[in-house]
Amino acid sequence: MKLQPSPVEDIHSARVLAVLGDSVTTDHISPAGSIKKDGPAGKYLQAHGVKPADFNSYGSRRGNHEVMVRGTFANVRLRNKLVNVEGGFTRHLPSNQEMSIFEASQKYHSEGTPLIILAGKEYGSGSSRDWAAKGPRLLGVSAVIAESYERIHRSNLVGMGILPLQFEPGQTAESLNLTGEEVFEITGIRSLIEHHSAGQRVKVRAASAGTSGGGGKDKPVEFDAFVRIDTPQEALYYANGGILQYVLRQLLAGKPSAQTVGV
Repeated sequence: MKLQPSPVEDIHSARVLAVLGDSVTTDHISPAGSIKKDGPAGKYLQAHGVKPADFNSYGSRRGNHEVMVRGTFANVRLRNKLVNVEGGFTRHLPSNQEMSIFEASQKYHSEGTPLIILAGKEYGSGSSRDWAAKGPRLLGVSAVIAESYERIHRSNLVGMGILPLQFEPGQTAESLNLTGEEVFEITGIRSLIEHHSAGQRVKVRAASAGTSGGGGKDKPVEFDAFVRIDTPQEALYYANGGILQYVLRQLLAGKPSAQTVGV
């Protein structure tokens, strides 16, 4: 971590890791239950000498980020519309290979591709599980675009440096004909962070792979999204890459404040 945060940048050439529906809970995002031996977390534990009988649960291993990031979106009842099976699977694009969400995130990371999540109403409902924001951040998720958020989870996303965006009323991924196979550009982020005020929007552009400026077969989808960074203090957290980085920089600068202590 640098002493001064890097300038906030727009998000370019992002891919969709998952297309989710309504009422996706924090347990869908970061399960607390049993660890499957054939999943990414189970394979990791076995590779380090842990027998399946000793796996225990994600809840008991929440102090191990290697296990928890591999368990992110690994709930067996998760329904990702990019694939036709339930569980923590997706398609890596543009190769179209089906694999676990963790494996796809690693492949995208090696390619330098930022990731986003598309979701419906009440994204992040249920318990205020911190790993439901930490895990996606470690997977490389830069932004979520949802119809609405559970209050605490939205705040946790900002605290982890993930940009929460909201469709305008009446708009959904379906109404905009978004399949999740597009390449996304999100612009205007830097300006809104530097000049924060309530109700700001960013421009989102979703183009089919190979489409540039309308020259391809399909015309890009362009729409505005509300930025759910709701306060100037949250804008500071996001500009620092997350709440932890903000607090550390305050302490290093010798500026412990009421806001810092109260985090």
